[in-house]
Amino acid sequence: MKGEKNSFPNRNSARGFEVIDAIKANVEKACPSTVSCADILTLAAREAVYLSAGPYWPVLLGRRDGLTASENAANTQLPSPVEPLANITAKFTSKGLDIKDIVVLSGGHTIGFAQCFTFKQRLFNFDGAGNPDPNLDATLLSNLRSTCPNQGGSDSNLAPLDAVSVYKFDNVYYKNLVNSSGLLQSDQVLMTDNTTAGMVSYYSNFPYLFSRDFGISMVKMGNIGILTGKDGQIRKNCRVVN
Repeated sequence: MKGEKNSFPNRNSARGFEVIDAIKANVEKACPSTVSCADILTLAAREAVYLSAGPYWPVLLGRRDGLTASENAANTQLPSPVEPLANITAKFTSKGLDIKDIVVLSGGHTIGFAQCFTFKQRLFNFDGAGNPDPNLDATLLSNLRSTCPNQGGSDSNLAPLDAVSVYKFDNVYYKNLVNSSGLLQSDQVLMTDNTTAGMVSYYSNFPYLFSRDFGISMVKMGNIGILTGKDGQIRKNCRVVN
């Protein structure tokens, strides 16, 4: 099977799978065929946020692992960094999430990095006539052009999604959007709609409320399409079905 990991949005982007492998190996030694990879990933996401000074939220357990994989599903269902807000909203709502979840979960971009090819068009040819995105802060534009020069060899270079507090989980992502300093077009587009822009402003001013709502939305997302009971399986190796 061709898995989601090798899809266009995830290839060379989602990283750290060896950490999950190590956790799984240790858990299997202690409790063979008991804890799913799906639960381990859900817990690891929560711990990563918490250890980055972010919120802590309750994680429901009991998920089982799937018997299939779909590279195509990831290619078509994950939001693109250049999609308009209407498309992003449609993809979220198709999974039972709402406009608030979009704004809150986008706040996860307070940590992490993006490859240059995901936003380079904003730097050099946003309008198709060789001009940058007029909504991008001039200082950030200059810095990003140094990181991502206008040549193919820079496509895989990395830039922080939040250059102000790169390794800290906080609400600075929203402050960046208010200051026209969102890295991805799909981030900055939140400021083009009155409803989402109002939420961005709200979370930029109230970090505690962002932390609270992020945990709530992560629980919602963690319950999408889960397998329980006798459905699926408990994988012994997260990279393959048993």
